[in-house]
Amino acid sequence: MNIILLGPPGAGKGTQARAMYDRHGFIQLSTGDMLREAKEANSEIGQRAASIMAKGELVTDEVVIALIRDKITEKAGAEGFIFDGFPRTLAQADALEDLLLSIGQSLSHVIELFVDDEKLISRITGRFTCGSCGELYHKLTKPPKKPDVCDVCGSANKFVFGPDDNEDSFRTRLLAYYRDTSPLIGFYHAKKILRRIDDVYLIDSSGNIIISDTKNDQNNFIIPIEESFRKASTGIPVIVQNNIDSKPSAMVKANS
Repeated sequence: MNIILLGPPGAGKGTQARAMYDRHGFIQLSTGDMLREAKEANSEIGQRAASIMAKGELVTDEVVIALIRDKITEKAGAEGFIFDGFPRTLAQADALEDLLLSIGQSLSHVIELFVDDEKLISRITGRFTCGSCGELYHKLTKPPKKPDVCDVCGSANKFVFGPDDNEDSFRTRLLAYYRDTSPLIGFYHAKKILRRIDDVYLIDSSGNIIISDTKNDQNNFIIPIEESFRKASTGIPVIVQNNIDSKPSAMVKANS
Protein backbone atom coordinates (compact mmCIF):
# COMPACT_ATOMS: atom_id res chain seq x y z
CA MET A 1 0.00 0.00 0.00
CA ASN A 2 1.36 3.43 -0.96
CA ILE A 3 -0.09 6.53 0.70
CA ILE A 4 0.60 10.23 0.18
CA LEU A 5 0.02 12.54 3.12
CA LEU A 6 -0.75 16.05 1.94
CA GLY A 7 -0.98 18.92 4.35
CA PRO A 8 0.61 22.22 5.35
CA PRO A 9 3.52 22.44 7.79
CA GLY A 10 2.32 21.48 11.25
CA ALA A 11 -0.65 19.42 10.05
CA GLY A 12 0.77 16.27 11.62
CA LYS A 13 2.03 14.36 8.58
CA GLY A 14 5.23 13.25 10.26
CA THR A 15 3.44 12.28 13.47
CA GLN A 16 0.91 10.13 11.65
CA ALA A 17 3.58 8.55 9.44
CA ARG A 18 5.68 7.57 12.47
CA ALA A 19 2.63 6.14 14.25
CA MET A 20 1.76 3.99 11.23
CA TYR A 21 5.36 2.79 11.07
CA ASP A 22 5.39 1.88 14.76
CA ARG A 23 2.15 -0.07 14.56
CA HIS A 24 2.10 -1.47 11.03
CA GLY A 25 5.59 -1.23 9.61
CA PHE A 26 4.77 1.36 6.94
CA ILE A 27 7.96 3.12 5.85
CA GLN A 28 7.94 6.92 5.97
CA LEU A 29 9.62 8.47 2.95
CA SER A 30 10.53 12.02 3.90
CA THR A 31 12.56 13.83 1.24
CA GLY A 32 14.41 15.86 3.85
CA ASP A 33 15.44 12.76 5.81
CA MET A 34 16.45 10.89 2.65
CA LEU A 35 18.63 13.77 1.47
CA ARG A 36 20.39 13.95 4.83
CA GLU A 37 20.96 10.18 4.87
CA ALA A 38 22.32 10.18 1.32
CA LYS A 39 24.75 13.02 2.11
CA GLU A 40 25.98 11.32 5.30
CA ALA A 41 26.44 8.02 3.44
CA ASN A 42 28.37 9.86 0.72
CA SER A 43 26.51 7.83 -1.91
CA GLU A 44 26.59 8.82 -5.56
CA ILE A 45 23.13 10.35 -5.39
CA GLY A 46 24.07 11.98 -2.07
CA GLN A 47 27.11 13.60 -3.68
CA ARG A 48 24.92 14.93 -6.49
CA ALA A 49 22.45 16.37 -3.99
CA ALA A 50 25.23 17.91 -1.89
CA SER A 51 26.75 19.54 -4.96
CA ILE A 52 23.43 21.11 -5.93
CA MET A 53 22.69 22.37 -2.40
CA ALA A 54 26.21 23.76 -2.04
CA LYS A 55 25.39 26.10 -4.93
CA GLY A 56 22.28 27.28 -3.11
CA GLU A 57 20.01 25.58 -5.65
CA LEU A 58 16.97 23.38 -5.10
CA VAL A 59 17.51 19.65 -5.46
CA THR A 60 16.03 18.53 -8.77
CA ASP A 61 13.04 16.23 -9.10
CA GLU A 62 15.33 13.74 -10.85
CA VAL A 63 17.51 13.44 -7.74
CA VAL A 64 14.55 13.12 -5.38
CA ILE A 65 12.92 10.43 -7.52
CA ALA A 66 16.23 8.54 -7.59
CA LEU A 67 16.33 8.67 -3.78
CA ILE A 68 12.78 7.36 -3.56
CA ARG A 69 13.50 4.57 -6.02
CA ASP A 70 16.56 3.49 -3.98
CA LYS A 71 14.59 3.53 -0.73
CA ILE A 72 11.66 1.54 -2.14
CA THR A 73 14.12 -1.03 -3.54
CA GLU A 74 15.98 -1.20 -0.23
CA LYS A 75 12.74 -1.72 1.75
CA ALA A 76 11.04 -4.00 -0.78
CA GLY A 77 9.46 -6.20 1.90
CA ALA A 78 7.74 -3.35 3.75
CA GLU A 79 3.99 -3.38 4.37
CA GLY A 80 3.70 -0.07 2.57
CA PHE A 81 5.17 3.39 2.04
CA ILE A 82 4.01 6.79 3.21
CA PHE A 83 5.17 9.77 1.14
CA ASP A 84 5.64 12.75 3.45
CA GLY A 85 6.46 16.07 1.77
CA PHE A 86 6.46 14.65 -1.74
CA PRO A 87 5.09 15.33 -4.28
CA ARG A 88 4.72 19.09 -3.97
CA THR A 89 4.02 19.94 -7.62
CA LEU A 90 2.23 18.40 -10.60
CA ALA A 91 5.57 17.59 -12.25
CA GLN A 92 6.63 15.66 -9.15
CA ALA A 93 3.26 13.88 -9.05
CA ASP A 94 3.72 12.73 -12.64
CA ALA A 95 7.29 11.59 -11.90
CA LEU A 96 6.16 9.63 -8.84
CA GLU A 97 3.37 7.95 -10.79
CA ASP A 98 5.83 6.94 -13.53
CA LEU A 99 8.25 5.56 -10.92
CA LEU A 100 5.58 3.44 -9.23
CA LEU A 101 4.31 2.12 -12.54
CA SER A 102 7.86 1.14 -13.55
CA ILE A 103 8.13 -1.14 -10.50
CA GLY A 104 4.61 -2.53 -10.77
CA GLN A 105 3.05 -0.42 -8.01
CA SER A 106 0.53 2.39 -7.73
CA LEU A 107 -0.85 4.85 -5.21
CA SER A 108 -3.52 3.47 -2.89
CA HIS A 109 -4.69 6.66 -1.20
CA VAL A 110 -3.90 10.38 -1.03
CA ILE A 111 -4.95 11.83 2.31
CA GLU A 112 -5.19 15.59 2.70
CA LEU A 113 -4.85 16.69 6.32
CA PHE A 114 -6.82 19.89 6.70
CA VAL A 115 -6.12 22.05 9.74
CA ASP A 116 -7.30 25.61 10.33
CA ASP A 117 -4.54 28.18 9.74
CA GLU A 118 -4.81 29.67 13.22
CA LYS A 119 -4.50 26.22 14.79
CA LEU A 120 -1.41 25.58 12.68
CA ILE A 121 0.14 28.86 13.79
CA SER A 122 -0.52 27.95 17.42
CA ARG A 123 1.14 24.57 16.91
CA ILE A 124 4.22 25.88 15.14
CA THR A 125 4.93 29.02 17.15
CA GLY A 126 4.54 27.15 20.44
CA ARG A 127 7.01 24.35 19.78
CA PHE A 128 10.61 24.19 20.96
CA THR A 129 13.29 21.57 21.51
CA CYS A 130 15.92 20.69 24.05
CA GLY A 131 19.23 21.89 22.67
CA SER A 132 21.03 18.99 24.35
CA CYS A 133 19.00 15.89 23.44
CA GLY A 134 16.53 17.13 20.82
CA GLU A 135 13.35 16.27 22.75
CA LEU A 136 10.37 18.17 21.28
CA TYR A 137 8.06 20.29 23.46
CA HIS A 138 5.13 22.67 23.04
CA LYS A 139 4.28 25.49 25.40
CA LEU A 140 0.57 24.55 25.44
CA THR A 141 0.28 20.84 24.71
CA LYS A 142 3.58 19.47 26.01
CA PRO A 143 5.41 21.81 28.37
CA PRO A 144 8.31 20.43 30.42
CA LYS A 145 7.32 19.16 33.87
CA LYS A 146 9.76 21.61 35.44
CA PRO A 147 10.13 25.08 33.85
CA ASP A 148 13.30 25.37 31.76
CA VAL A 149 14.40 21.78 32.56
CA CYS A 150 14.29 18.96 30.00
CA ASP A 151 12.23 15.96 31.14
CA VAL A 152 14.49 13.54 29.26
CA CYS A 153 18.10 14.59 29.84
CA GLY A 154 17.72 17.06 32.72
CA SER A 155 19.48 19.93 30.94
CA ALA A 156 18.53 23.36 32.26
CA ASN A 157 17.99 26.49 30.17
CA LYS A 158 18.85 24.68 26.93
CA PHE A 159 15.55 25.06 25.09
CA VAL A 160 15.68 26.50 21.58
CA PHE A 161 13.04 27.73 19.13
CA GLY A 162 13.38 27.11 15.40
CA PRO A 163 14.43 30.14 13.33
CA ASP A 164 11.31 29.79 11.13
CA ASP A 165 8.90 29.01 13.97
CA ASN A 166 7.51 32.53 14.20
CA GLU A 167 4.19 33.75 12.83
CA ASP A 168 5.50 35.87 9.94
CA SER A 169 7.83 33.16 8.61
CA PHE A 170 5.20 30.51 9.03
CA ARG A 171 2.53 32.47 7.14
CA THR A 172 5.01 32.80 4.26
CA ARG A 173 5.51 29.02 4.30
CA LEU A 174 1.74 28.50 4.36
CA LEU A 175 1.24 30.70 1.30
CA ALA A 176 3.92 28.75 -0.56
CA TYR A 177 2.27 25.47 0.37
CA TYR A 178 -1.18 26.58 -0.81
CA ARG A 179 0.27 28.01 -4.03
CA ASP A 180 2.25 24.92 -4.96
CA THR A 181 -0.03 22.20 -3.64
CA SER A 182 -3.48 23.39 -4.70
CA PRO A 183 -3.14 21.86 -8.21
CA LEU A 184 -2.37 18.48 -6.60
CA ILE A 185 -5.73 18.46 -4.86
CA GLY A 186 -7.59 18.57 -8.16
CA PHE A 187 -5.12 16.15 -9.76
CA TYR A 188 -5.72 13.39 -7.21
CA HIS A 189 -9.42 14.18 -6.86
CA ALA A 190 -9.81 13.46 -10.57
CA LYS A 191 -8.13 10.10 -10.01
CA LYS A 192 -10.66 9.35 -7.24
CA ILE A 193 -8.02 8.53 -4.65
CA LEU A 194 -8.09 11.79 -2.65
CA ARG A 195 -9.65 11.88 0.81
CA ARG A 196 -9.82 15.14 2.72
CA ILE A 197 -10.19 14.83 6.47
CA ASP A 198 -10.10 17.26 9.35
CA ASP A 199 -8.54 14.86 11.82
CA VAL A 200 -6.83 11.52 11.33
CA TYR A 201 -8.11 8.47 13.18
CA LEU A 202 -7.39 4.81 12.65
CA ILE A 203 -9.86 2.51 14.37
CA ASP A 204 -9.62 -1.23 14.92
CA SER A 205 -12.41 -3.79 14.53
CA SER A 206 -13.69 -3.06 18.04
CA GLY A 207 -13.96 0.67 17.45
CA ASN A 208 -10.85 1.46 19.49
CA ILE A 209 -8.77 4.43 18.38
CA ILE A 210 -5.32 3.37 17.17
CA ILE A 211 -4.02 6.67 15.80
CA SER A 212 -5.47 10.06 16.65
CA ASP A 213 -4.62 13.70 15.99
CA THR A 214 -6.04 14.60 19.41
CA LYS A 215 -5.39 13.56 22.99
CA ASN A 216 -9.09 12.92 23.65
CA ASP A 217 -9.36 9.16 23.28
CA GLN A 218 -12.40 8.45 25.45
CA ASN A 219 -15.78 7.96 23.77
CA ASN A 220 -15.13 10.48 21.03
CA PHE A 221 -16.50 8.33 18.22
CA ILE A 222 -19.59 6.63 17.01
CA ILE A 223 -18.39 3.05 16.48
CA PRO A 224 -18.88 2.28 12.77
CA ILE A 225 -21.36 -0.38 11.73
CA GLU A 226 -20.13 -3.78 10.56
CA GLU A 227 -20.71 -2.86 6.91
CA SER A 228 -18.26 0.03 7.28
CA PHE A 229 -15.61 -2.29 8.68
CA ARG A 230 -16.21 -4.69 5.79
CA LYS A 231 -15.66 -1.90 3.25
CA ALA A 232 -12.55 -0.65 5.05
CA SER A 233 -11.11 -4.17 5.12
CA THR A 234 -11.22 -4.24 1.31
CA GLY A 235 -9.19 -1.04 1.10
CA ILE A 236 -12.07 1.45 0.69
CA PRO A 237 -11.65 4.52 2.98
CA VAL A 238 -14.78 4.96 5.09
CA ILE A 239 -15.92 8.23 6.64
CA VAL A 240 -16.28 8.05 10.43
CA GLN A 241 -18.24 10.64 12.39
CA ASN A 242 -16.78 12.38 15.43
CA ASN A 243 -19.25 12.72 18.34
CA ILE A 244 -17.80 15.95 19.65
CA ASP A 245 -17.94 18.32 16.70
CA SER A 246 -19.18 16.16 13.79
CA LYS A 247 -15.99 16.56 11.80
CA PRO A 248 -15.44 13.94 9.11
CA SER A 249 -12.68 11.45 9.77
CA ALA A 250 -11.52 8.39 7.88
CA MET A 251 -11.19 4.69 8.63
CA VAL A 252 -8.69 3.09 6.27
CA LYS A 253 -7.11 -0.32 5.98
CA ALA A 254 -3.52 0.01 7.17
CA ASN A 255 -2.10 -3.38 6.24
CA SER A 256 -2.54 -5.85 3.43
